[in-house]
Amino acid sequence: MSLEKKPRKSYTREYKLNAVRLTIGGDASVAQVARDLDLNKNTLHNWRRQYRKDEQDAFPGKGKLKPADDELRQLRRENQTLRDEVKFLKRAAVWLAREAHGSTE
Repeated sequence: MSLEKKPRKSYTREYKLNAVRLTIGGDASVAQVARDLDLNKNTLHNWRRQYRKDEQDAFPGKGKLKPADDELRQLRRENQTLRDEVKFLKRAAVWLAREAHGSTE
């Protein structure tokens, strides 16, 4: 008996929006729409919950970053740059101290 995992299904934003809209505007129940689309009804309920929470930004996907995510990434990049500069300045200070100490002897 093989216990291989099935690859996880992924759906586009448009697909999710259309599925949710079928449950909102139509006469079909969530369970019926889920059966018709070969989805688990709990998945469709979760999509509906996300949609009701924020219709404009529901299902952002991998390609769409929220402004806070973009800002966080920028701040982390700046932080790393500053750490690198501090590291360089410490090394330069050590080198200058050795040079100054070596030239006075």
